[in-house]
Amino acid sequence: MPAGELRCPSPPRTTVNDSCITDNDEAWVWTQIKSEARRDAESEPALASYLYSTILSHSSLERSLSFHLGNKLCSSTLLSTLLYDLFLDTFSSDPSLIAAAVADLRAYRVRDPACISFSHCLLNYKGFLACQAHRVSHKLWTQSRRPLALALHSRVSDVFAVDIHPAAKIGKGILFDHATGVVIGETAVVGNNVSILHHVTLGGTGKACGDRHPKIGDGVLIGAGATILGNVKIGAGAKIGAGSVVLIDVPPRTTAVGNPARLVGGKGTPAKHEECPGESMDHTSFISEWRGRFRCSSH
Repeated sequence: MPAGELRCPSPPRTTVNDSCITDNDEAWVWTQIKSEARRDAESEPALASYLYSTILSHSSLERSLSFHLGNKLCSSTLLSTLLYDLFLDTFSSDPSLIAAAVADLRAYRVRDPACISFSHCLLNYKGFLACQAHRVSHKLWTQSRRPLALALHSRVSDVFAVDIHPAAKIGKGILFDHATGVVIGETAVVGNNVSILHHVTLGGTGKACGDRHPKIGDGVLIGAGATILGNVKIGAGAKIGAGSVVLIDVPPRTTAVGNPARLVGGKGTPAKHEECPGESMDHTSFISEWRGRFRCSSH
């Protein structure tokens, strides 16, 4: 077999179903990760010790992920062994957290052409790691262990430059592409199979208390640098253009662009798309529609 060739095939990019993750899926993904790590250790001996300690020495994905997160997020006063135990206890007590991690791994592998393997995502994608750490901090928050949840949130922000309040609710099959500068507020909700690019803010509109952050439906795509403010609803399958500032509800399967954002096609009869942009990652299909309507309105 040629050097560097995968010994096990990657999942077909058109048939992965992130919404139905079983124990068999988790076992298959973990087998893939170990196979990829062995291949990389053979082809790049400089990484062999790192790959062994982070992946190959562990018996399960939750142990590997706990070890890796513990090493990434530790500090002189927050020890890696303490964090390892915290992550492993949390993952072991709630199997849905590892199921969500598997859905996220599949999402990266399917939607990001730069993601060359599951192990590459597990080891190197800070958006993936930040999301898994957030799920643990959210679990701690719901258990009223709020000082620890906030301490973990602070370390995630420091290390990964991703700021997600522990109370925010995040679905599965999530892609934080590049992830730098993502900010998600306390009462925000993000659905399943959502893709969010770097420097996206899901924020409030001031110092009002209560339910004050956006609600993002399933299958939404939010482009780089977009800002969504207030307790607004972004409907399932909607698309938010890069750099947009959204202050209004966005209906399902429509596109909002601009500052302030407007619906492509107009508020009364907005243009609708059939695909799920959070999975297709199509950022620009609205442009021809937008230009056509702009030309008509300018005559």
